[in-house]
Amino acid sequence: MILEWTEKAIEKIEHKVQGGQLFLKYDTDGCGCVVSGVSALWLVDEQPEGTVKMDTNFLPVYMEKSKLVFFDEKMTIDYKEEQNTFQLKSPNQMLNPNLRFENTIETGKGA
Repeated sequence: MILEWTEKAIEKIEHKVQGGQLFLKYDTDGCGCVVSGVSALWLVDEQPEGTVKMDTNFLPVYMEKSKLVFFDEKMTIDYKEEQNTFQLKSPNQMLNPNLRFENTIETGKGA
């Protein structure tokens, strides 16, 4: 799996990831079922068991191996100034037009 960061996305996130690791979470909390999840970008202090590392042009990003099926083989994280949000997309589709970034180290939520 390949994840590419746009220059805008790198500019917006690089100062936020000091002292942590990035985790692309397929968040199913409150969605009712595992196939109704929403992707989110979490900053974690350590990766949970069962994660895989994605190749990127920026910092490493990890995700749960069991959730790979919900994502495309090649994806891009972009940042849209107009909406003040990150976006996760692939050549085939928009996976999340409002990709939430959450610092779980500060909130204590964890992966």
